[in-house]
Amino acid sequence: MNKNIFRILCGCLLTCFVSCSKSFVEKKPINSPTDANFWNNEADATGALAGAYGLLRASLNEMGMAYYYYGDMNTDEFIVRPNGEDYPSLTGIQFNTFVAPSQTFRGLIKMRRWDNFYRAIDEENRCIKYIPNISLNNFTSTDKQGAKNSLIGEAYFLRAFTYFYIARVWGDVPLVIETAQDAAVVPPATRAPQATVLDQCIKDIQEAAKLLNWVPTYVANRPIKANKGACYALLAHIYAWKGDYDKVIPATDSVINNGGYTYVDKSSKTAYISMYKGNSTESIFEISQNTTTEGQYITAGYGDIINCIAARTLKPPYIPITSTGTSLFGLDVVTLGTLFPNGPDSVDYRRKNAFDFWGTTDPICIKYSNIVYTGANNTLPVSTNNIVIFRLADIKLLKAEALAATGKPGDARTIVNEIRTRAGIGPTAVADGDMFAGVIDERARELFMEGHRYYDLIRLGKKTGVLKFNGSSTTVLRMDGAGFAAGKYYWPVEPILISLNPLLTQTPYWADKM
Repeated sequence: MNKNIFRILCGCLLTCFVSCSKSFVEKKPINSPTDANFWNNEADATGALAGAYGLLRASLNEMGMAYYYYGDMNTDEFIVRPNGEDYPSLTGIQFNTFVAPSQTFRGLIKMRRWDNFYRAIDEENRCIKYIPNISLNNFTSTDKQGAKNSLIGEAYFLRAFTYFYIARVWGDVPLVIETAQDAAVVPPATRAPQATVLDQCIKDIQEAAKLLNWVPTYVANRPIKANKGACYALLAHIYAWKGDYDKVIPATDSVINNGGYTYVDKSSKTAYISMYKGNSTESIFEISQNTTTEGQYITAGYGDIINCIAARTLKPPYIPITSTGTSLFGLDVVTLGTLFPNGPDSVDYRRKNAFDFWGTTDPICIKYSNIVYTGANNTLPVSTNNIVIFRLADIKLLKAEALAATGKPGDARTIVNEIRTRAGIGPTAVADGDMFAGVIDERARELFMEGHRYYDLIRLGKKTGVLKFNGSSTTVLRMDGAGFAAGKYYWPVEPILISLNPLLTQTPYWADKM
């Protein structure tokens, strides 16, 4: 049984199989069967893949909202939180703040560790290795080969997505694409160059795309399982991250022309906010947690509200409890005023329908206000918002970014204006020479607090030298030119992991600061 494959890497036991509980995303690894007797039929394969999805979800939900800590909280969308145990460091890109190794419950330790991601990768590796060997005779679906292909393709997609995600967070990361029969002989893993990791991601996507189909938008719960559209959306993001913008365009075109995705009507507040509950016609890939059995409880503890993006960014009347009556993570009002200025653009549906308390010192974004109460008298609130990873507007604007980067500002402008028209505002006035930055700004308006901003700002900095991480902060400098050039935007590796694996090295910028 391969329980310890990443012991040196992660410093923890990994369990690698799944139970047969009813909910697709709630399946969890179990440690009773072995590889030799587990992989027998379609049900085993389906359960194992569900376990991989569940482990990825756990990774993105670390601290209740890791996806947003990595992608939004440390950008100009938010002010640097002035108090709280680790919140100033997490929101201020002070990732080297010392935490005693014994305090493993601390946010900084959790965010600097990649343990959960490698749990997901291990399960993905196992699916890729063992599902192909299951006989078609042991599949019960009407289309046996199609069902088998889909399971294998989804596993390849998940591995590509997981590695791409951690490569954007940490840069160079250990690349492990094989499972080990004997954990005792697994060698310590070094950090592979990010370019090597991304090349592997592309190979995995190519394999996945061969096996998966385009799925019509009317299929129930379509976005929570990978399909060909999700593959090409991920491929487009990888190429954009690499700066290979000429390859972004055909990948985005594949999604736009073949996926059957349609925009959500942002003029309708109900339809707009429901998009984040999940399964909209615009969505391409999501992490499912939009039912009361999957959702995240909003509970009070340690003088704060914990557990999810809704709890930390909403306030009454959207949630019934806060510690101060204000949002726990305040938005940067200067950034908001720049993105959505007064005047003709003030009618922007994205401003009118996705925010509340506009014009006050404590405005809030209400995208994640899909709250269900599971107790009597409006008690036990649960956030039932999926994590929307990719959606049509994101891919459209990624194509616009690629067009601007490859000397086609007019074509980029056409897409930006399409997005703006759907938001109820007029065409962009950005000059052709500034179109790349203009697209990034439009992404900020369209994808506010959707886990993209940090990576968008990194691409902006690399392409133009313009840094917008700091927002209006005058007390904490998140990022300056020297830090950016030295790779400060990559996270440090938790020293606990380095102490467990002598072959691991610290992220270069942070090497003399931890």
